[in-house]
Formats: sequence, structure tokens, C-alpha cells
Amino acid sequence: MAEFVIMPRQGQSVETCILGQWYKEVGDTVKSGDLLFSYETDKAAFDEEAKSDGVLLAIFYNPGDEVPVLANIGLIGEAGEEFELPEQQSSAETPEASDEVAKVIEFSLDPDQGGDERIRISPLARNMAIKLGVDYTVLEGTGPQGRIIARDVESYSLNEKSYKTGRELYGPDEISPINKTESNILPENIVLRQEYDLKPLTNIRKLIAKSMHQSLQNSAQLTHHLSADARKLLSYRKKFKADFQTGKISENITINDMVCYAVIRSLKKFPQVNAHFMGDQMKIFRKVNLGFAVDTDRGLMVPALKDADDLSIGGLSNQLGKLADNCRKGNINPDLLNPEAASFTVSNLGNYGVEIFTPVINLPQTAILGVNTIIPRPMDLGDGVYGFVPMIGLSLTYDHRALDGGEATRFLSDIAREIENLVFVS
Repeated sequence: MAEFVIMPRQGQSVETCILGQWYKEVGDTVKSGDLLFSYETDKAAFDEEAKSDGVLLAIFYNPGDEVPVLANIGLIGEAGEEFELPEQQSSAETPEASDEVAKVIEFSLDPDQGGDERIRISPLARNMAIKLGVDYTVLEGTGPQGRIIARDVESYSLNEKSYKTGRELYGPDEISPINKTESNILPENIVLRQEYDLKPLTNIRKLIAKSMHQSLQNSAQLTHHLSADARKLLSYRKKFKADFQTGKISENITINDMVCYAVIRSLKKFPQVNAHFMGDQMKIFRKVNLGFAVDTDRGLMVPALKDADDLSIGGLSNQLGKLADNCRKGNINPDLLNPEAASFTVSNLGNYGVEIFTPVINLPQTAILGVNTIIPRPMDLGDGVYGFVPMIGLSLTYDHRALDGGEATRFLSDIAREIENLVFVS
């Protein structure tokens, strides 16, 4: 008996997902555990595996469609098995429910001569072709029954040669049906150059752009910069690395782990920073839910580590590493990516050699710490002796509506002191 493929729910706050791509086509054999399709929430991307064996009988949504969670998006069953379409697809011409495939434009390749060869193209694909200047009569459709859909136009646009002559583009006798007028007939020696590529934003990139813009529009952000002596930090890093390589410890504790540990200790002393600004009130957290920025192939993600103040340095390193791996693999819980899940965020660009930067707050959090690279700086070593000391840069951006400058500076200074006076028991 055929079984519907559903769009999974990732987290309680997610209502719809964007379908990424189908790894199988209609008619392909599918085995349980095979990668079936990819999808994105507004915070992360995922791959979904098939839950049953059989043949992919139907696909109801196309890549790029916004799909309600738990909606039927495909069907797996026996080859040749008859099935009924789900209610939301019953009015479509074929078992696909997106607006792109439910409506089809169909016309003769040579409408003036009434030829039998016909072009089948979705309205979305046709509009995209017109905007990109793509001759859709030369495209090979990959949609149901060979129809041309948006991905066909996009693929052609991105892979087309950098230039073509008029005859190469349209053929010797026929001008593209797009804006077909005598004024558009091009001499053979005219060269059409494509000077740029159009690349659509991913769903995650759209979310980042929107949230960063809203953050700067809707808060009073100010950044303070300060440096901390990193000699003890580097000494511990050298020791932890050696202990990890010899098997004395199970975690490869990094400089970022130790900085986060110091930040957590300071947040316990400055609870007003470990808070959300709610307009007419402050939500002050009793525990530290530490957000930290993770660079992934899909874009920047900021997961929250709940109750981070309960962890030792080894436990903190372990949990930060697991969350970062989940982000990169695309199986992070979307609820942990919600800015409201974290009470404070750390963004470390030190590994990239960044000397100073201004991080942007993840509202409704009241502040974010930027961690910079370690640079040797001159310092008074006492008795008039100066030497170069490794210093780590710290950049605190805070919401001036929630925190005063003096309060923010004292917090930042306390982080520096915690870094300079780290003590870990072997």
C-alpha cells in the first residue's frame, strides 16, 4: 500500500519549510534510509531519509516551494500502483501542488504554422526566463511530463556561455518568442554579453539579512573595545593540547572554549547583561544560556547551549563541539537557533585573524561579545621594563536602552580579568 511522504516538523516554532531538492525522481526505486529530499526552515537546512521501500510514485511540491509542516509532499508505493491524490492536490493537473506546476502555459513551438511540437512551461518559469533573457524554447524541461520549471531556467542561466551571437542564441530562422518584434531582430555580428550572474538568496541568508537589519533598526547599539593579557590562555591551550594528544583528557579544549568559560563566570556576576530587553521590562535569566556563532556552508548559525554555567571546562568544550557539529551537518534543533533561546552570545573571529570588529546583537538579547585574534602588544612589565605581550581583543556590543556605558564597561573589564586569571584544576 502506498505511503505518503510528509514534510517533517523541526521544532515547535516551525510552521512551514522550504523544499530544497529531490534526490530521487518519480519512478526511481527507493529504499528505507535513502536520502529522499532536502529542506530548510528559516534557521537551518536538513536532509530527509525515506521511511519505506518502494517506488517514488508522485511528487506534490517542487524545489523552492514553501510547504506546511506535516503536509504530504510525495508518495512511495509499488510500481504501477493506483492511488488517490490528497485533497490539497486533487485539483491539480498532475500530482504536484505548487503554483508552479498546477498551472501550465502550453503553446506550439511555431504558432504561426500550427506545428505539432509544443512547449509546456510553468508561469513562474516563463516570467523568470523573460527577466533573465533566457530563450525557453531551447530548454529541456525536467518537470512532470517534460514541462519547463523554474529550476530549468535557473540552471541554464547560471551555466550559459559568457556570450553568444544572435544566430547562435536564436537559430538562423527564428527569433526567440520573448518580445518577438522586428526591432529585436539582431544582425549576425551582434554579440550579447552576460556581465553578471544572478544567484538567489538561500532561505537562511534571507533570515540573517532580515534579523540583522531589524537589530540595527530597533535598538540603540554601542560597542566598546578592550584587550586582555592572553599569556595564561595560551599556556593552558598548550597544556590542554598535549594532554588531549596523550589521552589524559577526552576533549581538545580550545581558546574559544576557555573564553566562553570566562564569559559565563562574568555573566553570573552581571545578571543584567544575561538578559533580554522587553521594551518596558527586563527578562533576567537565572541560568546562562550561551549562544555562540558557528560558520557553516549553509550560513551563519547561532545555537544556544542551555545551562552552560553548570558545566566544567571539559563539559563546556564537549557540548559546544557537539552543537557546532550539528549545525554543520544540518541536524540542529531549530528551537536552539531562536535568538530567544540564548541569554547572551559570543562571536569569535579570532581564527580568521580579525583584529577588531563590531558584532550585531541578536535581539532581544541585551549584548554580544566579539572575540578577536591575539596580537603582541607592548606592555610595562615593571621597573620600567617593556616587552611585547600577547593580547586578545574583546569587543562588546550592547543595547544602550538596557545597559549604561559604565555598566557595560565593568562587565567587559571583568571578562578580561577572568581571562587573565583562569585557573583549571588538573
